[in-house]
Amino acid sequence: MTTSPPSLTTTAPAPGLRDFYEDPAVPVASGEDRSRRQARMLARALGPAGPGRPPATVLDVGCGDGSAAAVAARVLDGHRIVGVDWSQDALRRATRWLPQVVRGQLSDGGLPFASGSADAVLFSEVVEHLVDPDGALDELRRVLRPGGHLMLSTPNLAAWYNRALLVGGVQPVFSEVSLRRVHGRPGSQVVGHLRLFTARALREFVTASGFEVVRLEGAPFHGVPSPLRPLDRLACRLPSLSSILLVHARRR
Repeated sequence: MTTSPPSLTTTAPAPGLRDFYEDPAVPVASGEDRSRRQARMLARALGPAGPGRPPATVLDVGCGDGSAAAVAARVLDGHRIVGVDWSQDALRRATRWLPQVVRGQLSDGGLPFASGSADAVLFSEVVEHLVDPDGALDELRRVLRPGGHLMLSTPNLAAWYNRALLVGGVQPVFSEVSLRRVHGRPGSQVVGHLRLFTARALREFVTASGFEVVRLEGAPFHGVPSPLRPLDRLACRLPSLSSILLVHARRR
């Protein structure tokens, strides 16, 4: 795998979004349960590293503070994980967990990696923040080797509680209409979601981007109130109702 120095990485997104994501108050980590489930899916796909099986190169694209990669590293023992993010603040925090971090982004020139240089990509709750998700998956497909693994997670627009909220005329959880404050939905923290998927839409989107969907699973959301968490975990048995969607896909 080849990387470019930070000075050769691509330009930053529009100033409004750049400033939003460089704000230390904006969350850059997700729940540990989701990270562990996703890492186990990838571990099953890669198998253990060892004699005759060299370590796989795994890019954690949109690594945030590196906490999700730290969870994955405990499951992906022996494999090499490289954190990638365009937020300098996030990368500074990620160095606590990851031996190698690289600044880069998915648009305006692409990631600073050679084509076909990665065995797998972790893309954990990033796609919902993107202006151009089609271009992003094109770029992830480029850096993956043929048959390489894409592990994508994103909030589910059709989560069990969102269906009830919509019936009552309430803005769904995970959706946002402003980068300044929350309007019309539960919660108080703005996280910058621009896109939301149902299980069907996500499967169709990933397939249309040149991947074969191997498996789709559900994961719970750490922000669900404690009394409702058993129900949220139960919903994971039917991914179309779960809080978080986990997709394992392979590059065609």
